Amino acid sequence: MRIGFDNDKYLKIQSEHIRERIAKFGGKLYLEFGGKLFDDYHASRVLPGFQPDSKLKMLMQLKDQAEIVIVISAAAIANNKMRGDIGITYEEDVLRLMDAFQACGLYVGSVCITQYSGEAAADHFRQRLTDLGVKSYYHYIIDGYPSNIEKIVSDEGYGKNDYIETTRPLVVVTAPGPGSGKMATCLSQLYHEYKHGVKAGYAKFETFPIWNIPLKHPVNVAYEAATADLNDVNMIDPFHLEAYGETTINYNRDIEIYPVLDAMFTKILGTNPYKSPTDMGVNMAGKCIIDDDACKEASNQEIIRRYYSEECSLKRGRGSKESLMKLQLLMKQAGLTLEDRPVVKAALEREKETGGQPAAAIELPNGKIVTGKTTDLLGASAAAILNALKELAGIDHETHMISPEAIKPIQSLKTQYLQSKNPRLHTDEVLIALSLSSNTDEAAKRAMDAIPLLRGCEVHTSVLISAVDENTFKKLGLRLTSEPRYETNKKFHVN
Repeated sequence: MRIGFDNDKYLKIQSEHIRERIAKFGGKLYLEFGGKLFDDYHASRVLPGFQPDSKLKMLMQLKDQAEIVIVISAAAIANNKMRGDIGITYEEDVLRLMDAFQACGLYVGSVCITQYSGEAAADHFRQRLTDLGVKSYYHYIIDGYPSNIEKIVSDEGYGKNDYIETTRPLVVVTAPGPGSGKMATCLSQLYHEYKHGVKAGYAKFETFPIWNIPLKHPVNVAYEAATADLNDVNMIDPFHLEAYGETTINYNRDIEIYPVLDAMFTKILGTNPYKSPTDMGVNMAGKCIIDDDACKEASNQEIIRRYYSEECSLKRGRGSKESLMKLQLLMKQAGLTLEDRPVVKAALEREKETGGQPAAAIELPNGKIVTGKTTDLLGASAAAILNALKELAGIDHETHMISPEAIKPIQSLKTQYLQSKNPRLHTDEVLIALSLSSNTDEAAKRAMDAIPLLRGCEVHTSVLISAVDENTFKKLGLRLTSEPRYETNKKFHVN
């Protein structure tokens, strides 16, 4: 697979740029940290070569200067808001993030509960934090936010918020997800710092959209696809263009809020240090793209994957027609069709060859596509993984790495004792069977050794698959899409 991004260069110049920004503000910087600090798989998919933990490694270079504040909105706590990618609530993710940061040697100073208006669930969570020995603070809903500047930047606005006590020059403000109030927390802190006679500054770290590549570059279009449910729109930054005569890219929410931020900065600091939303950013990712064509192709695949994901969500009773319509528009703008994803055609052709039985296709790192069909013993996804491992390990296709005699007792266990109506092995079950065979079978051992080569491969299934198979593909690092239809016409389907 082609590498399009220089990760080592990114780590170096990104940390240097943040140090420069700290120095610019006299030694105290509040850095709004957007996106995922851990497991940033979107960035690694659209920028081949970007490591999912790159942001964390970059912060590690600044760990002696950095302190982390995690923010979560009271509404997210009250509504049990979930992180769709890892399936836990925002509340639980705050605790997970704290553990993950601290395990890396990063200092987590406190948690701030934002947009608070007396929610009992927020009070309960704060007590939970107290019991865990974690400092926490409340920031309140401000009437007229964000337009009533006079009230916001006053003792009746930001002044009512708790002052978050920090001790280090770089304060990284992060959150489990969007809409948590990161920017408002940073600005509230600026207000309080200046009341305490401390000079401090603000900057924003968002990887996407990348400000110094074209508006309709596939990397930036892929970001719009990823945020279709938020209705984010990439735009040319008019403030930057007017100030510098330079075309840069930002997104609608930052551009729309900039006049308000300009007034806030002026009221808090006496002057606004930034002439545009782009000026506020510290993102150096665009300077580390080394193969533009590789990044374009990877991003085009991401756009198609996002489209399929939304179609499948709608089929399952989730998702949104508005998001799907936006994704259709983005596909059209990018000049893409579903046929631009090679595994789609391969999976559908394999299904047709087998009389309409579910099928799956996996594109290997060398571009070769292998398929799997539904049999009495294996589901299509499990068969495709076995066939892919055979190809990667140089094993003849006719070789049985798992004997049918070994599979039958597993099927009996599933149907007779675990009350499963489907006797076929799922992907996780077939991998466990393969691992057992690897103790005595050399081919199975070679196949097991080839499992890491599946990471980053594309896969498509001709029907919606079980949550078990989806999770296995995710854990293996395969990039899954599925046709938005079930194997049967039943109304109730078990995930």
